[in-house]
Amino acid sequence: MTINRKKNQIYLYLFICMFIFQGTAFSEQIINSNSISMHGKPDFENVSIKYPHVDINANKGGTFKYASLGTFNSTNPFIVKGRSAFGIKDFVFESLLSRNYSEPFSLYGLIAEKITYPEDRKWIEFHINKNAKFSDGVDLKASDVFFSFNQLKDNGRPNYRNYYSRISDVIITSNKSIKFILNDDEDDRELIMILGLMPILPEHHYKDGKFQEADLTIPIGSGPYIIENLDQGKNITYKKNTNYWGDNLSLNKGVNNFDYITVDYYLDDNSRFEAFKAGQFDFYQIWDPTRWNNLKSEKNVLNGKIKLLEINRKTPAGMLGLALNTRKPELSDIRVRKALTLLFDFEWINQNLYHGLYKRTQGFYDNSYLSSINNEITENEKNLLGSNQLTIYEDEMSQFKKLVNNNSRIELNNILNLLKESGYELNDSRLVNTSTNKQLSLEFLISDKRQEKYALNFKETLKKVGIEMNIKMVDSTQYQQRKQNFDFDMIEHFWYASLSPGNEQNFYWSSKSADEIGSRNYPGIKSAKIDELIDTLVQSTEKNEFMYSVRALDRMLISGFYVIPLFHWPHQWVAISDKVGLPAQQSLDGYKTNTWYIN
Repeated sequence: MTINRKKNQIYLYLFICMFIFQGTAFSEQIINSNSISMHGKPDFENVSIKYPHVDINANKGGTFKYASLGTFNSTNPFIVKGRSAFGIKDFVFESLLSRNYSEPFSLYGLIAEKITYPEDRKWIEFHINKNAKFSDGVDLKASDVFFSFNQLKDNGRPNYRNYYSRISDVIITSNKSIKFILNDDEDDRELIMILGLMPILPEHHYKDGKFQEADLTIPIGSGPYIIENLDQGKNITYKKNTNYWGDNLSLNKGVNNFDYITVDYYLDDNSRFEAFKAGQFDFYQIWDPTRWNNLKSEKNVLNGKIKLLEINRKTPAGMLGLALNTRKPELSDIRVRKALTLLFDFEWINQNLYHGLYKRTQGFYDNSYLSSINNEITENEKNLLGSNQLTIYEDEMSQFKKLVNNNSRIELNNILNLLKESGYELNDSRLVNTSTNKQLSLEFLISDKRQEKYALNFKETLKKVGIEMNIKMVDSTQYQQRKQNFDFDMIEHFWYASLSPGNEQNFYWSSKSADEIGSRNYPGIKSAKIDELIDTLVQSTEKNEFMYSVRALDRMLISGFYVIPLFHWPHQWVAISDKVGLPAQQSLDGYKTNTWYIN
């Protein structure tokens, strides 16, 4: 009797545990969809997909000609070894999901037609389209995804190894489905989306160590093109795969329009530019304002054979700026950093060196709704900053504005007063520290003549207030070594920014990254509030919550004067041949050549 009572008690306990477990499981929302977005809902969730930056009636056929610099000796773009030929990753291979560049960060079903994931994004299951095939006709299976994940995690480029190492388990749930489970300590809403962008390799082609080989073996992928011709280091030609499995997908309407894509290689950019002007290829993006200005008077531009386009972007311009190394005693004082920022005379440099074509960068997310520039601080941002930090921010920015006259030009007397507050005084044309009697002297480390162009002007401006600046040009190897070891006073860097900033912000600005050799925290920022704001934006689920956290971070970075903002392109300067057509609307990120066509 006693034994039976104990058995019943055990059964009752197990039943209660099962009930509790099931209740917990059922309370967790599981999402089944054709799409996923970083914040909010995708524009085409579970409906027919039509990207706004695509013309679904675009012409099909013809040949589009690219040109690239240097050479190539590999057809494997996924490993460090070798230099891969241009276009292979985008033309030959595909990812599980496709990105809509008319949204900040939303992905839609491509190889994986459906996805399943919980609200907390601790795992994701990809359901592969039954029609998905590689270019050799072999069905694409879950085992190929599993193989791709392992090869990229173990042997791929560092970005693959970094992200995929944060996956605790991978389970093939059927021949056409596979599940990825994140590490228990991961709290990254973006990671399952990054998995969706994984390129998929055919196991039957790359097994037995072949993935690690950097050679010229013709690659096999599931993408819209195959390689028709390969002339090592000189040319690669792609041909549209007439049996491409994904041609009828709604998201592929109006893209991949060319029958052939050719890529010729040039040893230097001057010869490449001359070849473009002579009509040898169809597309050239201009980065140099002098070249863009001069191109307008070229014969083939005037007769219409070359069209010049200024394409607007609605994504952040990013920050091209001079990192001020706060690890150095001279630059640890915010007043010195503020003075240096004021002394960079953008207006003169832009008009006299760059034909007035650049736009001054002010913040870290300029040119987007994420920017704090010209946006009044909201109550949401005030709450994120906290009363103490808000007061500091407002005081810093108020003082900064007072130091600049109405014409936004530098006032040397104001700047000298600021430097006096930080312990410096002008003595016989030298700005010296009143305690040590040493002149304020800084080294600007550069690696090419482009940087030297504006650096010389900056040096002369600093000289007016007694600051000595030594412009030190070194070769690319030494430059990278000193840069990654934070062995500099001042250095130029470009911090890329998207409409979906995430974990990379830790790599750029967090206290932890300040001491990590090789991080992008070149100024050496250590701020508990910045760390907190990065955590907030990474964990945000709603668009407004995310936007306010990014704007608050922008305000903190600007008011810390860690970087002297330089300039950015107001448009994408693009030159194309007259035979090339573009959709009426471009993506948020500007042009996308896979939407172009031959007229």
